[in-house]
Amino acid sequence: MSAAAEALKGAVILYQWTLRPFIGAQCRFHPSCSHYALEALSTHGAARGALMAGRRILRCNPWHPGGYDPVPTRTEQG
Repeated sequence: MSAAAEALKGAVILYQWTLRPFIGAQCRFHPSCSHYALEALSTHGAARGALMAGRRILRCNPWHPGGYDPVPTRTEQG
């Protein structure tokens, strides 16, 4: 895994340990958006993983039903 992906994963973990306890777990999806981001960064690297996590966060709103939404594997992405 690249240094950029590791740095982004560190930022997500920092969010999980600092801000998330105060704002609560409000994600409409399973796994949660922060766990999705960690898995996407591990599986797809910094650029693609960050893009996937960003799109997921934009979908996490009151107008989307949410539900089960796993990180696609590398072969599913093409």
